[in-house]
Amino acid sequence: MELSFSFIIPVYNRPGEIKELLDSLVSQNFKQSFEVVIIEDGSTQPSEEIIQDFKNQLDISYYTKKNSGPGDSRNYGMHRARGNYFIVLDSDCTLPPQYLNAVHKTLDEHFVHCYGGPDAADASFSLIQKAINYTMTSVFTTGGIRGNKKAIGKFQPRSFNMGISKKAFQETGGFGNIHPGEDPDLSFRLWNKGFETKLIPEAFVYHKRRIDWAKFYNQVHKFGMVRPILNQWHPTTAKSTYWFPTLFCIGFIVSILLSFKGVVAPLWLYAFYAMLIFIDSFLKNRSIAVAMLSLWSLLIQFFGYGFGFLKSTIRLLLSNKTPEEIFPNLFFKTNTTV
Repeated sequence: MELSFSFIIPVYNRPGEIKELLDSLVSQNFKQSFEVVIIEDGSTQPSEEIIQDFKNQLDISYYTKKNSGPGDSRNYGMHRARGNYFIVLDSDCTLPPQYLNAVHKTLDEHFVHCYGGPDAADASFSLIQKAINYTMTSVFTTGGIRGNKKAIGKFQPRSFNMGISKKAFQETGGFGNIHPGEDPDLSFRLWNKGFETKLIPEAFVYHKRRIDWAKFYNQVHKFGMVRPILNQWHPTTAKSTYWFPTLFCIGFIVSILLSFKGVVAPLWLYAFYAMLIFIDSFLKNRSIAVAMLSLWSLLIQFFGYGFGFLKSTIRLLLSNKTPEEIFPNLFFKTNTTV
């Protein structure tokens, strides 16, 4: 199949970021033409003026719609795209020049209907951004599920950087209205339809995650809350490893309490793990400051995810209501793709 790529990029109140992303698309080394589809998801800070500046440099389409969330906005864009292979990106990403070449080469050698790529930290990122990037991608913290070659289990592409064929999109209906969690949900439905997914390590993006510590906690807390919902929807994909952050947090609290009674052995295990994280982060980032901040990021990530996971699990077990009724803040109600 001759591949024709369409980038699908929802944007919400981030005109500055979309400019940086479009600049990186202009700089692609890829020799063939490709399409860029921007979907303004009910923004109060529109990107239209920015988009106009790129009309002569990119084959770009710009759509505006009422706010209905990133998953629905991606579907909206894919319904209107002309290509036969869609590349979905978050607006806070930028691409290295060889990105499309890496995707095309890999799919040409071994075609799959859905791929995902890793996220990396650019040298220009702040110390906090680099620390968050480390804990979100390290095999020692997340099992490498966001794009590490040593990832544990079958790879689930993430919507900040993923590709999906037009055929796979049409047969699955694309993203659901849950958020976050719409990307693993799509991966599971793709697998059920017989579509293969894989990681393309060379197709990485620089993912900024312009968030402070409080926003990072809220983000990972929601990640933890949606996982039990996905386990309920797709029971064969549930894993005991999803409990690790919850058990880590409970164990950490118990270890501190035990230390007051003179039992310090459990706390030493946590100290060893912290040293492992510090050393690994330092080796990857070559910065003591980032390594120190990685420890704080780790605690926020595990406590946010762990207690979100526990709270969601308990509420789902004790209630006869649907996840949409229990957690309305995790679902977008409007669907604009039809």
